[in-house]
Amino acid sequence: MKRTIWTAALAACTLTVAAQEESSPVPLTQGGRIYRTEVVPYDARHDADARNREAGGHWMAFRPELITESEGDISAFYGAKIEVPFAWTDGRVFLHLENTGAGYSLWLNDQPVAEVNDPLTPAEFDLTPWIREGVNTFRVLMHARRLPIDGEGVRRPIFENSYLYFQNKRSIADFEIALVPDSLGRDFGMLDLKIVACNAYNYEEPVTVGYDIYSPQGKLLDFNMTEITIPGRSTDTVRYSPFIYHTYDNKWEAGSKNPPLYSVMLFTRRNGVYKEYMPLKIGFGKTELVDGRLMRLGKELPLVKAEYNAAADRKTTLSELKALKAKGTNTICPDYPQPVWFYELCNDLGLYVIDRAAIDAPGKRDDRRVGGTPSNDPRLVDEYIERVKSMYYRSRNFTCVIAYDLGCPSGNGYNMYKAYEWLKSVEKSRPVIYSDADGEWNSDL
Repeated sequence: MKRTIWTAALAACTLTVAAQEESSPVPLTQGGRIYRTEVVPYDARHDADARNREAGGHWMAFRPELITESEGDISAFYGAKIEVPFAWTDGRVFLHLENTGAGYSLWLNDQPVAEVNDPLTPAEFDLTPWIREGVNTFRVLMHARRLPIDGEGVRRPIFENSYLYFQNKRSIADFEIALVPDSLGRDFGMLDLKIVACNAYNYEEPVTVGYDIYSPQGKLLDFNMTEITIPGRSTDTVRYSPFIYHTYDNKWEAGSKNPPLYSVMLFTRRNGVYKEYMPLKIGFGKTELVDGRLMRLGKELPLVKAEYNAAADRKTTLSELKALKAKGTNTICPDYPQPVWFYELCNDLGLYVIDRAAIDAPGKRDDRRVGGTPSNDPRLVDEYIERVKSMYYRSRNFTCVIAYDLGCPSGNGYNMYKAYEWLKSVEKSRPVIYSDADGEWNSDL
């Protein structure tokens, strides 16, 4: 009986997906997908310091089970019934999906949430409009189709590092952070921090956000908080730019034996009680393009690059990154966005990263006719921008990331032009590169 119900549900979902494909040759992501920094909020500071995600009851692993395989346009159908506590319905609920192995359609309680074509980049979804107290029915329909820009990634267990988490209605929606030289050239640094505060109530509410920052040696350097009043169902941005002294004694540079990292904690507070913590590690320095040269703290960066994608687990990846560093490599060039722990390892080891969008279409690279190559097919332009966008928002706050790559060599054309323009509109310092630009304007190096 249970399988009959699931099969009927699959048929209904498949019909909807098929209808979308008929109306659009390139299905676009829509609905509940969001783009923001990948950080799990914690209920207590000691849990945040220990990265104990399971404490506090605001996080749960997402491990749907295989229901059936190979049903028309669907290569596999995964489902889960998850009990959501009442407390979660009085806030915001998010889903982080990773290691899906294929593009997919996400459904919750018989309602379509989003469609994602990118099989490699982790994605975040705001489930709040669809979630309910009690049992919730999740369906993940894996697409049998592959777009011509889909590459192959390292195989990891299906849905590894996928999870649900809860945030209060007054919360941190996103942030942007860097520890950079003083803009006037003085011999100290400046914390450049923007916190996007959210009020998810229907009416105006005060929201208090703040931060503290500790030196690599464990000394408290600065602490601040701000209360702002935000209209209902809105966000506002709080900006901080305090001076941080002695940063030139703690420069983060590739090749260092123990690259120093500062500890930053973001938080919210309500009626004197701290409600949410987000722990971060950042290094001091700024990468920028000056007269066509890649510079950091006034010196040109000598890059010794190696192409590398994270192994199937963190331990193996750490060992392989250490081996690359021992051989003199200081810059890692992956083929597509990596697990978040990959960037954390590069931060800890002192390895630069040139992050790359999940775009891989090597065929017909030299065909410059409209539609001759995926990179010059306007029907795919939204997909190109979406993949660049999802790459950028995940990794922008990692010190190790010094540049962005539009994709694997895939020819050039309209879609790559638009992807470059979008990325340059949000990233003001680090260069955007593309090897197949072939002297055209959409590559900074």
